[in-house]
Amino acid sequence: MREDRQVVVAGGGPAGATAAGLLARQGFDVVLLERERFPRYHIGESLLPSLLPVLDILGVRETVERHGFVRKSGAFYGWGGQEWALGFDGPDREAQYSFQVIRSEFDQLLLEHARRLGAEVREATRVRRIALEGGRAVSAAWLDEDGGGGSIGFTHLVDATGRAGVLGARQLGVRRVHDVFRNVAVWGYWRGATALPQAPEGSIGVFSLPDHGWLWAIPLHDGTLSVGLVTDKRFFQQARDTLGSIDAVYEEALGRCPLLGRILHGARQDSGLKTETDYSYTAEAFCGPGWYLAGDAACFLDPLLSTGVHLAMYSGLLSAAAISAVLRGEVEADAARAFYQTAYRNAYERLLILVGAFYRIHDGRDAYFRQAQQLSHRDQRPLRLHESFLNIITGAEDLHDARSLSPDHLYAKLRKPLDGRTGQGLGGHGTSHMLPLPIIPDQAAAGHYLTLTPYPTLRPA
Repeated sequence: MREDRQVVVAGGGPAGATAAGLLARQGFDVVLLERERFPRYHIGESLLPSLLPVLDILGVRETVERHGFVRKSGAFYGWGGQEWALGFDGPDREAQYSFQVIRSEFDQLLLEHARRLGAEVREATRVRRIALEGGRAVSAAWLDEDGGGGSIGFTHLVDATGRAGVLGARQLGVRRVHDVFRNVAVWGYWRGATALPQAPEGSIGVFSLPDHGWLWAIPLHDGTLSVGLVTDKRFFQQARDTLGSIDAVYEEALGRCPLLGRILHGARQDSGLKTETDYSYTAEAFCGPGWYLAGDAACFLDPLLSTGVHLAMYSGLLSAAAISAVLRGEVEADAARAFYQTAYRNAYERLLILVGAFYRIHDGRDAYFRQAQQLSHRDQRPLRLHESFLNIITGAEDLHDARSLSPDHLYAKLRKPLDGRTGQGLGGHGTSHMLPLPIIPDQAAAGHYLTLTPYPTLRPA
C-alpha cells in the first residue's frame, strides 16, 4: 500500500508529538507513526521551567496543569561538599516552576493533544526504513503489529525515533558517541520516602558522591520517589565485579550518601532496577534534504541538568516552524534547514558546556572521574566555544580573550557569580539563560528568527 502525505513524523514522544501537533494545527497533512502503544514507560521525569513557553505555544499547558503532576518549584544540591537550594521564583525568571512527571502519562497527554490538533496518529506502527532518492528523503516504509505494512511518501520527515535513530543513526550513520559523559545510570522507585528538608516544594535532589558519580531523587505524583545513580562505566564495571550485582552497586552507592539516606529511612524499594549506558551522543548533522532529526534522535547529553525533554520539545517546535515556512513558500528549504541546524546546535552546545562545567566544580572526586567528564579534543573540535560562551554569559565585559577560550578558561568564568547571585553551582548561570527561543532579529540563527503568531514560522532577520 502506497500513500502520500505532506509530513511524516516518526516517533510519538515529546519531540514528535510537538512537531506533529504544531503542523497539524495549521492544516498541514501530517501522519505520526509510533512503534509502541501508549502509555509506555520512559525515563526523564524532571522538567525544566524553560519548557513552559513551549507548552503554551503547543496549547497543552492547561492539560498538563490539570493532570496533577508534582509541581517542581526548585532544586536541592548536595554537591562537592556544599549544600544549596535553588528556587525558581526569582523576579527575573519568566517561568517560576516546572513539573516532575511520570513520563508514560506526560507523553500520552502530548500524543493525544497532537491527535486532537488534527495529526493522524498510528500507534504500534514501526518505521522500518526511509527511502532516499538523490540524497533526499522521500518515503517511509512501515510495519504494524498485525504484520501489515506499506509506504508513505512525503515532502518532509521529522525523525523523532529516539535512541533508535531510524534515519540518522541506523541509515545515515551521522551519530557520534561523546568521549565525555560515558556513564551508566541505574535507577528504581521507592515508597515511603520523606521530603527533602529545607528544599523548595517538589524539588529534585541531586547529590554528588565522594568519589564516583552522583545520585538523583525525584518525587512523583503517584507517591513514589525516583532514585538514580550515575557513575562512570569503568567504576561501575569494577564495582559490579567486586560486589556481585547491579543491585549491590546501587545499594552501596545509596549507603554513601547520608543526605539521601535520611530521606529514604523507613522507605522501601518498590521496583526492580533499570539501567542505561553510553547515552551521550550527537548527530553530525541535524537535518538534510527532506528530513529533520528531533529530540533524542539528534542528540542526548546527560541527566545531570534535566535537559532531555526540553531539547525534545524545543527541537519539535523548531522543526515545525522550519517545515511550515517551507510549505507556505515563505522560506527556501536550504535556508530553513540552516536555521534549524544553527538554532538546535546552539542550544545543544550551551547545554554541553554547562553540564561539563557543573561536573568540573565537583572538587571532591578522584582524578579519574573528574577527567572522565571532560570534553576530549574530539568533542571540542566541532564546538564554537566562543559563540556558545556568549550565548550563556550576559553582561560580561572582559571577553577580549574569549575567542581563544579553552574549556578550562570557560569553566572558570562560569563559576564566577553573576551580579546578585551566589557563588554556588554555576554562579547563577542556570537554565533561565540556557535556551531562549530565537524570537527576535537579534537572536537570529543563520539569518532567520522564529515568530509564534499566528503560527510558528520563520522570518528573515
